[in-house]
Amino acid sequence: MGYLSSRYALVCAMGLSLVPVWGQTAPEPIKLGSVILSGSIRVRSESWEWFTPSSGDPGYTFPGNQLRLGLTHPGNAFDWTFELEAPILLGLPDNAVAPGVQGQLGQGAGYYVANTRKSNVGMVFPHQAFIRIKNLFGSEATSLRVGRFEFQDGAEVTAKNPTLGVIKRDRVNQRLIGPFVFTHVLRSFDGFHFVHNKPKINYTLTGAFPTRGVFQVDGWGWMKTAFAYGSATGQVQAKKNTGEWRLFGIYYDDWRHIVKQDNRAAAARSADLANIRIGTYGGHYVHVTDTSAGPVDFLAIGAGQFGKWGTLDHRAGMVDLEGGYQPKILPLLKPWLRGGYYYGSGDGNPNDNKHGTFFQILPTARPYARFPFFDMMNNEDRFGMLSIRPHKRVTVKTETHALRLASRNDLWYIGGGAFQPWTFGYQSKAAGGARGLANLTYTM
Repeated sequence: MGYLSSRYALVCAMGLSLVPVWGQTAPEPIKLGSVILSGSIRVRSESWEWFTPSSGDPGYTFPGNQLRLGLTHPGNAFDWTFELEAPILLGLPDNAVAPGVQGQLGQGAGYYVANTRKSNVGMVFPHQAFIRIKNLFGSEATSLRVGRFEFQDGAEVTAKNPTLGVIKRDRVNQRLIGPFVFTHVLRSFDGFHFVHNKPKINYTLTGAFPTRGVFQVDGWGWMKTAFAYGSATGQVQAKKNTGEWRLFGIYYDDWRHIVKQDNRAAAARSADLANIRIGTYGGHYVHVTDTSAGPVDFLAIGAGQFGKWGTLDHRAGMVDLEGGYQPKILPLLKPWLRGGYYYGSGDGNPNDNKHGTFFQILPTARPYARFPFFDMMNNEDRFGMLSIRPHKRVTVKTETHALRLASRNDLWYIGGGAFQPWTFGYQSKAAGGARGLANLTYTM
């Protein structure tokens, strides 16, 4: 088995966020009459050392800043929120794009290209602007949010069990649709968000146009893409067992008529500017059992996809199986061992009329690829995790991943979905007949 590269990618991010930290007492909110004023300033410096190319500069450092200022009016019948965001990027690398298939050398190059090849950029735009109608149809469980908002698939219900909550936050939420919170710009969604939330069952229906953003600092407009999302999420509660199940469906339509990233020849891809119309249907189940030796957890996620990838028939799928154990030994460190296997299908034949690469839609990629040189498309990931928590405000996690492509006839994909009208949102690199991608170990 050959590897696509024997070199490495490294990103170090250090920053200051002037917002409350988990475990600390939040400051009193600032009230202007009946309106609550909130805000944050995030300053982060990123140092990159990308896979060594034949030309271009893979090593660079740049600061990224994000300012957010919001107003919220709470109420019994309805509430509203208006939030401005101002991303400011300075010193983006102007020599970090290599020719040909090597492409952009890290996310600094992605910011540079997405912002018309300028090294210093900034913008102010509304990140959220919505009203929420409560007690819809006379039911306290029902609400409707309309306008511009953030949305994460899988986060419909806040878990009461702390172990379940961490698993959902780190391994379920925003896997297919999310605001891409790691980047300095984020994305929002313009549309509606309907919720019917009972103690044991939650129904959610969302229809929206994703906004520009993520890497492009101009987050004002749309991109000729849209999705509809529906889910039912139920709770399982027994004396020593806690669980959650979710069934969901997502319809995604991309009518930008731009060149797609797939494993066909360049001429075939350039001639196919037809829409992407894909339905994704699946679910997850997460379970925690408290035993005398410590909590044991299990997670299963699966999804199948059907539709059209331009002129091609699209058939793809993914599965993720994980388990964990928190032994009561070493109580001062509170260790947590987890491991699992992920498989996202790839396309085995570039010359037929079918597309078999699992499409990740509009995710927040960062929780699942801390070093973002891989995603869920045409990917196989065997992984293990160890976290310790010596203090309630300190958690140290070590992860190791054995990464390889699901199909050697497909490509190596990187990205997080559409973020501007003229850019597909995913990059791809030729595999050269190899499946091995990387063995990755890191501590954070």
